[in-house]
Amino acid sequence: MLHDLLLVGLGLLAGAVIGFFLAKFFMERYLKKNPPINEQMIKIMMSQMGRTPTQKQVNQMMKAMNNIK
Repeated sequence: MLHDLLLVGLGLLAGAVIGFFLAKFFMERYLKKNPPINEQMIKIMMSQMGRTPTQKQVNQMMKAMNNIK
């Protein structure tokens, strides 16, 4: 009885660890193919807010976005 519960617990633990690493792998691959934001998106977003962005402002925004990670 105790042996069976131990095996079930180990199976659940192994499944959780494997699932975590698989999810991490697929999420990193997805983000590499589809980056969440780029310079063009920042320029469009600032233009929609009524501002004409300079390259310095775009670079500052990109640096701020990259520091969030």
